[in-house]
Amino acid sequence: MISIEDLTVAYGGYVLLDKINFHISENDKIGLVGKNGAGKSTILKLICGIQNPTAGRVDKPRDISIGYLPQIMEHHRGRTVLEETLTAFEGSAKLEREIEEVTRELESRTDYDSESYSALIEHLTNLNDRLQLSHSEPPEVQARKTLLGLGFREDELGRLTETFSQGWNMRIELAKILLRQPDCLLLDEPTNHLDIESIGWLEDYLKAKRCSLLLVSHDCRFLDNVTNRTVEVMLGHIHDYKVPYSKYLELRAERLQQQIAAYENQQKMIQKTEEFIAAFRYKPTKSNQVQSRIKSLEKLERIEIDETDNVTLNVKFPPAQRSGDVVFKASDLTVGYPQKVVFRNADIEIKRGEKVALVGRNGEGKTTLMRVLMGELEPISGEARRGHNVDIGYFAQNQEDILDKNETVFSTLDRIAVGDIRTKLRDLLAQFLFRGEDIDKKVGVLSGGERARLGMAKLMLQSHNLLALDEPTNHMDIKSKDILKQALKAFDGTLIVVSHDRDFLDGLVDKIYEFRDGRVKEFLGSVGEFLQSRKLENLRELEKASGGEPRAEQAAKDAVVKQKAIEEKRAMVKMDRKKRNRISYLECEIGKLEEKMKQIETVLSAPSEKDDIMDLTREYLECKRDLDAKTEEWVLLNE
Repeated sequence: MISIEDLTVAYGGYVLLDKINFHISENDKIGLVGKNGAGKSTILKLICGIQNPTAGRVDKPRDISIGYLPQIMEHHRGRTVLEETLTAFEGSAKLEREIEEVTRELESRTDYDSESYSALIEHLTNLNDRLQLSHSEPPEVQARKTLLGLGFREDELGRLTETFSQGWNMRIELAKILLRQPDCLLLDEPTNHLDIESIGWLEDYLKAKRCSLLLVSHDCRFLDNVTNRTVEVMLGHIHDYKVPYSKYLELRAERLQQQIAAYENQQKMIQKTEEFIAAFRYKPTKSNQVQSRIKSLEKLERIEIDETDNVTLNVKFPPAQRSGDVVFKASDLTVGYPQKVVFRNADIEIKRGEKVALVGRNGEGKTTLMRVLMGELEPISGEARRGHNVDIGYFAQNQEDILDKNETVFSTLDRIAVGDIRTKLRDLLAQFLFRGEDIDKKVGVLSGGERARLGMAKLMLQSHNLLALDEPTNHMDIKSKDILKQALKAFDGTLIVVSHDRDFLDGLVDKIYEFRDGRVKEFLGSVGEFLQSRKLENLRELEKASGGEPRAEQAAKDAVVKQKAIEEKRAMVKMDRKKRNRISYLECEIGKLEEKMKQIETVLSAPSEKDDIMDLTREYLECKRDLDAKTEEWVLLNE
């Protein structure tokens, strides 16, 4: 369906992708994996046509529809969540216009036996199938189902999009893409802002969806549950495995071991052959054997071991100056926006040297508290103040809004650096894997992971005694996350971090503030102890129960919902006989119409001289309209 052929991307003398080739077939579910900055996001942009390659090409069908979710996107304002999501159905009108154009062309054609005529018939059938699929339910019903699946509450669908965080706006964009029913989905880190229920819903959707998928993610479990093929991007080249992620790791390790063993055996054989040649080169009695072995070495295909990228971060935060004993204190704090109060009556105290995690459902106020801490948002009531001599280093979740896209990597730091550190900027950037020509890249072309690393490098230009980090690991690969964690453990100042990553927080923090139902609760202890006290397996389960209720309360609610569903089902069974008879009649008529349309399609695909193409096409469209009307009535009767 989509072919990538000899694709090369170079920036100056730096080659990001070097003549890569692979094919995306219909219904392929591909995990695109590799280190941050390896070129995964670039491949998605090349397929979409957003970026042009230096050489090579991307071949794709003219009529293919592609749904692309980038890491960084523009969000629309001025509409409610539901209104913005319903814009996804604007494509249906385009489909209807295209169907009319193809129908008019068919009516004017007489080359019934030609391949182009058959292709046009097939195209018309596909267009009608897509239109019928998009009309399987009323647009608003589809939009509500998708938004609720992605974690929105019913009472949030009428709120303006600008009242939601970047992560929630990403969910709106994802909903729009899914509702458009594209032939190929390109998703770049879709789970970064999703809670556990939403991830589960998206997993089920993608597994059931009949389309091709190219997925970039650092979530190993998500990749395993969704993909059936793994394409690894490393050092400008790709390696294609027809297996999910975990199996790919095993096969990759096995292949490397086999290559090493074969390489070592071949080197031993080459060494012995060269020793034989050196020993008997000038002995006439051995000349034939020597020449034979020289020729065999010349013809020998040398075994090479795949290059591996073992470069890692080298992060060490500067020593922190001493601050006051109390770094941040909030009393009876109520915070929010004109449209909504986020949390009320919070009492928070963070002391010097503490490492504190803020956890809870998205939208409950974790980032909002960070804004209060930074002085960007005034409380509605209560008091919030920083302690004596506190110097904050802030890492925002939305680095793409903070970094200037027109600056280079080097100038981003050079513009704000002062003092002796200016002479060491290249060394500092090298610690964050920006080496050689990397430092001349524009910020606008960096991946999400590279921007996260650059944002972290900015923190190290000065010595801060309070680090406030909002989702610092969202775009980082597994190795980079572990190195950052070790650096933060060694940091001798105070740390406040927003994260839902248990592995990252475990062993790092010693105090937790949980944001739940508009309240903030303190817990003293590790992440493991906190989860044990809540009888949860991981931090994402905080978001699994609506409002974060304990499991017993949630189980009671689930029981009520289940009972209500049973009662509704009983009510449907007892619907009056007239309505049931009408449904049976419609089902029978729908089956007849579908069969009749199939027969017409068969004739149109290979018409004989006695067949009137115009009459058959007209009859087909009349059946289609009748089928749509009856299907719509059937849907309404079954609601």
